[in-house]
Amino acid sequence: MTKLKNYISGQWIVGSGNDIPLYNAVNGELVAISDTEGIDFEQALDYGRTVGYKNLSSMTFYDRGEMLKKLALYLLERKKKYYDLSYKTGATHADSWVDIEGGFGTFFTYSGLAKRMLPNTPFWVDGDTQKISANGTFLGTHILTPSEGVSVQINAYNFPVWGMMEKLSTSLLAGVPSIVKPATPGSYLTNAVFQDMIESGILPEGAIQLVCGEPGNILDYVQDGDSVLFTGSASTGKKLKSLPSVSKNAVRFNMEADSLNCSILGLDAKPGTPEFDLFIKEVRTEMTTKAGQKCTAIRRIIVPENLVGDVQNALSKALDQTKIGNPLSRETRMGSIVGKKEMAVLQEKINLLRAETELIYDGKHELVDADYENGAFMSPKVFYNDKPFEKNISHEVEAFGPVSTLMPYRDSEEAAALAKRGKGSLVGSIISHDEKFVAKTSWKMGSSHGRIFVLNRDNAKESTGHGSPLPTLMHGGPGRAGGGEEMGGLNGLHFFLQKTAIQGSPDILTAITKIYQPGAEKKYSEKHPFRSYFEEVEIGDSLETAGRTVTEADIVNFSNVSWDHFYAHTDATSLNGTIFDKTVAHGYFILSAAAGLFVSGKKGPVIANYGLENASFFKPVYAGDTITVYLTAKEKINKGVKGRNVPSGVVKWLVEVVNQREEVVCVATILTLVAKKSPFIKIDYKDFTKRLNNLTEKSLPLWGRMTAQEMLEHLESTMKYSIGELETRECKTPEEHLEKYQDSLYNFRKMPKDFPAPFLEDGKLPALKYKNLDEAKTHFLESVKNYQIYYRENPEAEHLHFVFGMLNKEMMELFHQKHVTHHFEQFGLV
Repeated sequence: MTKLKNYISGQWIVGSGNDIPLYNAVNGELVAISDTEGIDFEQALDYGRTVGYKNLSSMTFYDRGEMLKKLALYLLERKKKYYDLSYKTGATHADSWVDIEGGFGTFFTYSGLAKRMLPNTPFWVDGDTQKISANGTFLGTHILTPSEGVSVQINAYNFPVWGMMEKLSTSLLAGVPSIVKPATPGSYLTNAVFQDMIESGILPEGAIQLVCGEPGNILDYVQDGDSVLFTGSASTGKKLKSLPSVSKNAVRFNMEADSLNCSILGLDAKPGTPEFDLFIKEVRTEMTTKAGQKCTAIRRIIVPENLVGDVQNALSKALDQTKIGNPLSRETRMGSIVGKKEMAVLQEKINLLRAETELIYDGKHELVDADYENGAFMSPKVFYNDKPFEKNISHEVEAFGPVSTLMPYRDSEEAAALAKRGKGSLVGSIISHDEKFVAKTSWKMGSSHGRIFVLNRDNAKESTGHGSPLPTLMHGGPGRAGGGEEMGGLNGLHFFLQKTAIQGSPDILTAITKIYQPGAEKKYSEKHPFRSYFEEVEIGDSLETAGRTVTEADIVNFSNVSWDHFYAHTDATSLNGTIFDKTVAHGYFILSAAAGLFVSGKKGPVIANYGLENASFFKPVYAGDTITVYLTAKEKINKGVKGRNVPSGVVKWLVEVVNQREEVVCVATILTLVAKKSPFIKIDYKDFTKRLNNLTEKSLPLWGRMTAQEMLEHLESTMKYSIGELETRECKTPEEHLEKYQDSLYNFRKMPKDFPAPFLEDGKLPALKYKNLDEAKTHFLESVKNYQIYYRENPEAEHLHFVFGMLNKEMMELFHQKHVTHHFEQFGLV
C-alpha cells in the first residue's frame, strides 16, 4: 500500500512509524497511509525562511504571476489522474471540477491580475505620494515587501486541491514560501498534485513544502515574520491562535472557520415566480454539492412564515430526485461524506439539532452502485425551527454535511435579525426580485457576513451560485467565521506583505520606488522619449516642448469640433459671478494641445495611447496665453501580451502644462503602449550585405549540419516562396494547430534549434544549386531585395507557407525576421 511521502527541505521523506490509514469514502477500501513521524519541523521552517524566502522574494511580482500561469497549465494537462483520486474522497465529477479545476483557475486569475496590475519589481508601491513639507523637498509614501518568513497553511478536508491552491495563489504571488498541511483524509489527492508541482521544475527551490498527515508540533517553531492560515473548526482555530509561539511572536494568523450561512427567500418570491424556483434549486444544490461538506453551504433556510409549507414540499421533492451513490456512476448527483470518522462527528451534530428542532425531511435514498455499510453515505436532512428567536440550536451548531434547518420570518427586519444570529458567516444569500427588500435586508445583515449573494431572474443564467468563492472577491467572514480574509483580488496579498513608510527627498523616493516623484531631477536628451523602446525608457526621461499661444479661434474651433458649448467657453456675457475673467479654453483642448506639442510624429516604438489618469486643471487658460509642456517618464509596467499583438509594456508619463508665467495649469498622467525591442534582425538588404562579409567557406554552424552555402540557399528559397516565385502547394501543419502557430510569430521566443523542417524528405537537405558560397550570397541578397520591393508594391498580398499556413505581409515579415535571425545566429552573424 502506498505510503505518502512528505516534502521537507527539498527532499521527499517517508515518516518513521505513526501510520494513519486513509480509506476510500465510497467503498471503505484502503487507499494510502500517511505518516509524519520523525519530521524535523524546526528545520523545515528554517529552510523555508532561508532558501525559500531568498528565492521567491528576489523574483518580481510580474515573474511570480508568470510562474503561477505556467504551473496551472502544467497541472491542467495532468488533471485526469487527480479526478481518479478525487472520486475516492466521495466527490462527484461536478464536485471534483470545483475542487481541481477551480483550484487551478485561482492560479490563472492571480496570474492575470499580476500581469495587468502589479509591477515588474520585487516590491509594490502602495498608494499616492504624500507631500509633507512646504516646498516639496520632503515626501512620503508606502512600499509593500514580502514578509520575511514562512507561511504554514493548515487546510480542511472538503477541498484537497482548491484549499491548497487558493492559499498558495496569494502567498506565492506575494513572494512568501509555504508549508502545506492538508487535512489527513484526502491528503493522497493533495499529495498527487503537489508532486507534480515539484516535478514541473517551475517553482524555485524552497518555495513549497508538504506535510501529509498529523502536523505534530510544527506551530511550536513559528516566529516573528511567519504566518499561519487555518481552515477548519472555530474551536481548533482558537486553540492554535492562542498558542504561545503564535500569540507572543506576533505571528500573523488568518482563520476561516465554522459558518452557519443562510439563504433568505424574499417576501415577493411566492410559488410560481422564477425566484421561488431559483431558491429551491439553490438550497438543494448547496445541501448536496460535496454532500454538504462546504464551508459556504446553506445551513439556515429563512423563508416567509406563510411560505414554510410550500418551501418544505418543493424542497422535499427536489431532494427526493437527487441520486446518491458511487461518484463513478453517471446517475449520481451526490457522493459520500469524506470518511466514517467525519460521519460520526456529523451524526453527533444531527443529534444535537434533533433535541430542539423537528426533523421534517429524512431522505430514504437507495444508493447507486454503493452501500451504506461500507461507504460513508448520508441522505439529506432538513430540520424545522418553529421559533428561531427562542430556539438557538440552529444558530449554534453546524452539522457539516447535507443538513439544513428551515425557519420562518415575518418581515425584512426579522429576516436580517435571523441572518445575524449566526454570529458571523462567510456568506448569506437573498433570493428576491424586490430591490427595496434586498437593499434593506442586505444593509442590516452586512455587518455579520463576509459576502452577500443576491439571486433573481435577472442574473440567474450567469450567476456562479451562493456557495462559490471567487478569487477576485474576499473569502472570509467575521465572528464565528474566523474574521479571516482570503483572496479578494490583490487585497489577498496584503496578509503576506509588510507595509513600510518611506520618507525622503523626491530624488530618493524616485530611486527607491522606481516611480518618478514631482520635484526629482529630470533627464533631458536630444533623443525624443517616444523614440525609445520599452526597455530603453528610463524613469525621469524628459522632454520640454516649444510653446504654443492659445487663440480665440482655438477656443471657437474646439467648441465646434467637440460640440462642447458650455457657456464659459462661448458666452463672455454670462461670466459674472464665475471664476473666469473671459471666455476660457476647454480643459480637454489644453490636454489635446499638450499632446500635439509632446508627441513624436514619426513611426516609432510608441504604439498607441493606452489611457489617461488623474487629470487636473488648476488655472484657466485664456486666448493670448502661451502653454509649454514638460513630459516625464513616470512609471513602467510590464504587460503580458497574448495572440497577435506586438510584445509591449505600458509607460506612464507625467504631463505638466505651464503658462508663460510658469504657473501650472494642468497635470495629468498619460499611458502609452510601447513596443519592446525585438531580438530579431530586420529584413534589410544593406544590413545583410555587411553581415555576409563575415561568412566564409570555413564558417561552421554552432548547431545543426548545414554548411554556410546550404544555409543561404535555404533562406533564398523561403524568400522566393513568400512572394510566389516558388509555389507552396500544401501546409504541413494540421488545421487545428495553425492559429497557435501563427500567433507564435508575434512573440519574441526564438525558433527551436532542433525544429525539423517538414518539407525535407527523410531530413535530407536539397542538392546545392550554385557553384560556390559567393554565388549563393549574390542570389540570396537578390531575393531579399525582390522580397522588399514585392511587398511595397503588393501590401495586400498573401501566400501559403509550409508550416504557418496563409500569411499576409505582416506575418510574413515576422516569420522572416525569426527565420533569418535563427540561421544567422547559427553561423555567428548576429
